[in-house]
Amino acid sequence: MKKFKKSKYRKLKISLLLQTVLITALTVLVGGFLLEYIIDGVYNDDVSEIFIGFLKFFHVEEQHAIALYWQILGNNKTFFMMIGFLALFALFFYIALSKMITYLEDVEKEIGKLVSRSQEPIHLIPELEPIETKLNNIKYTLERQEREVQESEQRKNDLVVFLAHDLKTPLTSIVAYLSMLESHPDLPEEERIKYTGISLEKAIRLGKLIEEFFEITKFNAQDIVLEKTELNLSRMLEQIADEMYAVLQGKNLKCEVEADDDIVVRADPDKLARVFDNLMRNAIAYCRKDSTIRIHVSQDESNALIVFVNEGPKISNDKLQHIFEKFFRADDSRSSETGGAGLGLAIAKEIVELHGGRISAQSDDHETRFIVVLPKKEKGELQDEIHTYIGPASRSEA
Repeated sequence: MKKFKKSKYRKLKISLLLQTVLITALTVLVGGFLLEYIIDGVYNDDVSEIFIGFLKFFHVEEQHAIALYWQILGNNKTFFMMIGFLALFALFFYIALSKMITYLEDVEKEIGKLVSRSQEPIHLIPELEPIETKLNNIKYTLERQEREVQESEQRKNDLVVFLAHDLKTPLTSIVAYLSMLESHPDLPEEERIKYTGISLEKAIRLGKLIEEFFEITKFNAQDIVLEKTELNLSRMLEQIADEMYAVLQGKNLKCEVEADDDIVVRADPDKLARVFDNLMRNAIAYCRKDSTIRIHVSQDESNALIVFVNEGPKISNDKLQHIFEKFFRADDSRSSETGGAGLGLAIAKEIVELHGGRISAQSDDHETRFIVVLPKKEKGELQDEIHTYIGPASRSEA
């Protein structure tokens, strides 16, 4: 890598070296010509006569003019030669400098393409190829980020439309059932309880949709601030699994936590609980019926590794690349019954990265895995990126 850094401007160095050599050669040639033909050459007498004649024009005696010539010029040829050579070198260097200035002007012009968002690629002279590559990389990065922002905004707008549509359904049902209860006070107790229960269920669903709207509006506005403390990951995940018992039972699912004892990290407990809660709810939403969600927790010297595994349909690689983006949902139906606002995983990623960790997802034909790596210490170094994960019991052993 060091060799590359030293040699990437090789063409520019060679160009500047050649220009310097050319300037020096021109200075020597022109200076030598002046020395040979003007100072010590065939025109030497003419120069002295012109100088003496100039002084005589101002009524200086010839002998005195000759003495002045030798005092000023004749005896100081070396000094004037040095001055002449320096003047020539400065002149040629100034001329060559104009080409160097064109390098900067070219760079300035191409940088203007970044500001104006021109679609044309950036082109510079071969000597500035490293700068050309760097500017093009910046250009492509800015374009990619702009596309991602536009796509995120479009997903957000689409989701708002879907949620607004979904709000109508429970609201209409609530109004209908409550109107019926009001207009039929003599309904049998069994039917009244039934319709009241349906209204309550719809109201709860309506509340969740409103919460999703609130999540959308506050996501970009809030800055997540961490309040770190020592916490036991194993106990936290067991507690989250217990809190989800009713939801799991409602879908006939099970949850197993396989954790080493006393895995302690320094983290914000509330924010980290939100990460695991989001991952758990995501696993429940997309888990195959009558299956088991597995949570594996392990550690090494530097990091804690948490893996959520749920059985379900494969998530395509294309969707996996966007699964942690804001307002992205893996389900094509965009139904609010199967997914939220598409913020849970995006928020989880932001919180994990604020802790100095990373989160990734893998999926195959049998199961989907969300992998979280957290440093056990604030300045602990992370392991090399985990590309694969095999649970404590392989499928062949199951």
